[in-house]
Amino acid sequence: MVMPKMWEQYMDKQALRRAVARAARATVEERLNRGSSGNVSARHDVGFLVTPSGLPSAAIEPEQVVYVDMAGHALGAWPASSEWRIHRDIYRARPEVNAVVHVHSPFAVSLACLRRGLPAFNYMVAVAGGKDIRCADYATFGTQSLSDHVLVALEGRKACLMANHGLVALGVDLERAVALAVEVESLCEQFWRASLLGAPVLLADAEMDEVLERFKSYGAGK
Repeated sequence: MVMPKMWEQYMDKQALRRAVARAARATVEERLNRGSSGNVSARHDVGFLVTPSGLPSAAIEPEQVVYVDMAGHALGAWPASSEWRIHRDIYRARPEVNAVVHVHSPFAVSLACLRRGLPAFNYMVAVAGGKDIRCADYATFGTQSLSDHVLVALEGRKACLMANHGLVALGVDLERAVALAVEVESLCEQFWRASLLGAPVLLADAEMDEVLERFKSYGAGK
């Protein structure tokens, strides 16, 4: 368990705590979350800082952001988000990830309730790292089973839907994780609207391979 002396060190990282709180507010401003839905975290040293359970995302203050170590011990006055296992397991499995955003955005949830991911209907699907965006199998919120399903759906990807639940997006920082969540929600809306008119025409694997190759240098230097 993390000792109190170490916790004092984490409390000095106010900039990161403020960034987590700002990202949580951004999910509401971008209409990705409402009320207390969703959660946001950032990797920190041997654990992570995550939004608290049950508080409105738009009202979270930096001092309410909770530190959780990799054993699952939460330190602070507030309980950690019920989905802390998802955040912890992503940080364990994906060393390149420094931020995780989980939202209950309307179009992503609509597709997730149909247990449908996003196929290659638009080249921008590749923004999540692959030729499609998968939908993770269903499990009760806050459980290890749900985290396990999410990790499977995220293999080789930076985002996935969660059956009957929501959306998870990853990033090297909080800004890019939120931006990816916005992009995936937009793609979900586009797919939903196109599907009302018929079956969207899907891009071939060869085309998506070319897009993925181009995306390797897309935005370089930003």
